[in-house]
Amino acid sequence: MSQSSSSASSRGGIGFIGLLTLLFIGLKLTGHIQWSWWFILSPMWGAAALIVLLLLVIFAVVVARQVYKK
Repeated sequence: MSQSSSSASSRGGIGFIGLLTLLFIGLKLTGHIQWSWWFILSPMWGAAALIVLLLLVIFAVVVARQVYKK
């Protein structure tokens, strides 16, 4: 059995955030938009910020459960 057919749940690809970032970079480099690089790369750091926020909320819930358990 080949490696690629043994795992049907394994998915590759770049995803929406990656495509949006590549689109913004392409538009910037070709001169179609004059946005700041901070805004061009915002899909990447915006997604990272959401992940960090989610982890902080989970951490706060776990700590709150430990504190109020006593």
